[in-house]
Amino acid sequence: MRIFLAAGLAVLAIGGADGFAVSPSLRFAGSSRLSLPSSLPQHALSAQASLPRKARLSSAGVSSVRMQQNPNLVGEDAGVFELSAQKVSSWAQFVGVFSVVMGALYVLWLNPSTGFGDEFASFFVNLAGGDTSVAMVAMLTFFGMCHSGLAGLRAKAEVAINEALGTEGVGERVWRVFFGVVSLPLAVSCVVFFINHRYDGAALWDFKLVPGFKPFCWITSFISFWFLYPSTFNLLEVAAVDKPKFHMWETGIMRVTRHPQMIGQALWCLPHTMWIGNSFMIATSFGLMAHHILGAWHGDRRLKTRYGEAFEEVKARTSVMPFAALLDGRQQPPEGWLKEFARAPYIAITVGTVAAYFAHPLLEGGATLLKW
Repeated sequence: MRIFLAAGLAVLAIGGADGFAVSPSLRFAGSSRLSLPSSLPQHALSAQASLPRKARLSSAGVSSVRMQQNPNLVGEDAGVFELSAQKVSSWAQFVGVFSVVMGALYVLWLNPSTGFGDEFASFFVNLAGGDTSVAMVAMLTFFGMCHSGLAGLRAKAEVAINEALGTEGVGERVWRVFFGVVSLPLAVSCVVFFINHRYDGAALWDFKLVPGFKPFCWITSFISFWFLYPSTFNLLEVAAVDKPKFHMWETGIMRVTRHPQMIGQALWCLPHTMWIGNSFMIATSFGLMAHHILGAWHGDRRLKTRYGEAFEEVKARTSVMPFAALLDGRQQPPEGWLKEFARAPYIAITVGTVAAYFAHPLLEGGATLLKW
């Protein structure tokens, strides 16, 4: 386990330095495309960022119809799901990949007799001297180091894999699979450990009987899931069925805030911390928010590296604080822009969030069985 911890520290250090140590040509090539060799001059390597809006949107896979509807976009239209563009074979592959991954997760991590999940949780509890609050923060820190560190290494790793294999497009898929193999079990461990120990620590307050408090917590938690980062919607890319790309979104929730994942996490932490009301929940929220604040900075840096002036233009008309750019006029959405939230991914999030609420007893029961 100490080897795992050392590896996480190394990944964070290398990944965090990647944007400063890697040459501009390597960073550009590894982000999405390999059509430009590293021997080209700097102005050629920056060509993608300086393309006309329509060319950038077209290269990102946005249809001509979407471009006509959003002529002023610099980034991509988020949450687009066109049924006519879907392939049965791609979704069959997705189901296959999902099934294999879930099976492997159970055998190699969740199953007490064959997996390493027990040892992982026990290591951090022992490291914290039995203090589950400290262990929770340590687990979240380790997850954050691996998650953000591997994201920082993405550009360099994808190029290296493609060059080693003498091909294009394979490195993106290989790195996405490796990223998922590392991130998924760590995330599951954090969730299970949180569920099992959420009432540890010192009780600080109890607002449960305050009139209207429960609906406030439920509604705020529900809204938090609408702040998922739009790349989460691209399930075929998440599973590496389609070649993963490094997107710069500009519509939907991005009009409200440029960092929806961080804001959504804050909206989740607030009601849960108020509802549970103990020191363990405060520690958990601290760890979660620290990771997401780092992720916001990290994401902006990577977008700046990849898209250059195009990102600066998107940044200038968006805001971190929700609704700030809309209120001060920097963000001027087209008429009927709220329809961007009536797309299939947002509908799926709504249904899934409601389903997750009613599935809470199942989640708690499953976590209890693992005894982490």
